[in-house]
Amino acid sequence: MKVNFFSQISVVVSEQLIYARLGYAKGKTQLARAQKDEIKSYIAQAMSLIDLQGVEARIGIKNIGSADIALDENIILKSASLAKFLKGCSEVIFMAVTAGKPIVRAIENNSKGENVYAAVIFDAVASEITDAGLGWIMQYINRQLRRQNRCVTSARFSAGYGDFSLENQRIIWQVLRLKELGIDLTQSNMLVPEKSVTAVAGIKQILA
Repeated sequence: MKVNFFSQISVVVSEQLIYARLGYAKGKTQLARAQKDEIKSYIAQAMSLIDLQGVEARIGIKNIGSADIALDENIILKSASLAKFLKGCSEVIFMAVTAGKPIVRAIENNSKGENVYAAVIFDAVASEITDAGLGWIMQYINRQLRRQNRCVTSARFSAGYGDFSLENQRIIWQVLRLKELGIDLTQSNMLVPEKSVTAVAGIKQILA
């Protein structure tokens, strides 16, 4: 099993996605020019503070049961919904992305009263960027798989979703060696710094 690190991930996120995360409905929410300029300024500040990095590893599937998945490297994932999601797949992809510590510190400092409005926008930008980072990794792997007539599942699964408990995040954290990306794990299996995410996807054959 090879673990692939990405020291610099570059993604472009639509401002509309950031506005949507902030709760602004396109065509319904009217913003004054000054407010739009302020939001754009904070988006630019947030982007300058983000250091997007990631990692992925592909692991062979040995068996998919009704409520568990046996992988190579003696890894067992327990989840009926994930087992259903991975049906027909030959491998799983563990992946993770982090926006880095500077943006998280800025969110925390502004949240304490320095500038709560900026903190909310910084948070929205970091969330969208990390999500886009996972998408970037999936696209990267997809490009490699095309010549093999294989592809990555269009969706991905995260620990803590449905019956795929957060305990599985510890397995992902260990396999991906996330400590090397500066990502720690709390006793309750939460990632630190906060704007760090993990996900699982599958690899399957493209049917003619």
